[in-house]
Amino acid sequence: MTNELRIPDAETRARSVANMRALCKRIDANLLELDELIARLEADIRNSPLTAYRLGLMKKESVNT
Repeated sequence: MTNELRIPDAETRARSVANMRALCKRIDANLLELDELIARLEADIRNSPLTAYRLGLMKKESVNT
């Protein structure tokens, strides 16, 4: 048995590169979806009545001190 590393042929390398590029595109698409979801969630939180109530309390407390 030999532990020599051998360089794959050009076809195998090209296939690997194509697979990696496709994987990177899928990852980028998923990251974009996550960014959009985070933006929607942050907007929901900002527009939440509970958040407005809490921020109102924080403002009142800082005025009273």
